[in-house]
Amino acid sequence: MISIANLLENEKIGGHYFAADTYVRGDLELGLLENRRGDRLLAIPDTLIEAIYAGLEQETGSAARLVLFNCGKWWGKNFYVRFCEEIQDYYDKAIAQMEMVEFLQCFRELWKTSGWGLFDLDTTYYDRGFLVVKITNSPFASKAPENWKRPVCFLEAGILASFFSQLTGRELFCVQTTCESLGADCNHFAIGLGDRVKPAEALVAQELSHEEIMAKLCE
Repeated sequence: MISIANLLENEKIGGHYFAADTYVRGDLELGLLENRRGDRLLAIPDTLIEAIYAGLEQETGSAARLVLFNCGKWWGKNFYVRFCEEIQDYYDKAIAQMEMVEFLQCFRELWKTSGWGLFDLDTTYYDRGFLVVKITNSPFASKAPENWKRPVCFLEAGILASFFSQLTGRELFCVQTTCESLGADCNHFAIGLGDRVKPAEALVAQELSHEEIMAKLCE
């Protein structure tokens, strides 16, 4: 039951902080984007994503994948810090104090509002030491070079590895097992300890399905 006393004592009742219609603010005259806390945001047009892929491939060749993954790890580290700060400021609680459903709701909304597609967490393999993330409508998959005949969302994989490493306090690794750029209905990412999840890279190269890869990782 809702306590009237609590309603009167609380200065505010938190709404959905990361809702797209209130989280992102823009100033057309100054050409600035910022979130509702006043932090600057960076808009990345499709042409820039395509140019990043093309430029890295030309300059670094096959190492472009590693460069993107490491950039994602750096990005994910800062993304986690900002996410924690915003949760603390607005909801007056740390992530560790949130119910799982609250955390997932906030994270899904932030991911979507950031323009990175739709995020979902699959805990089917949780008791065997793996988390699976499903992302649909990824801009990084849709603008990937057609000649990369393998999953291409290395930037997102790095972000997820870094974010969940800090969230769990363990050094985790992330491997993408399916990709929209190859005709899959979503992008699957397997997250776990490095020595357990890295073998998935070879299984991806063998073009096994996501279910087959997870089954082999869990053996």
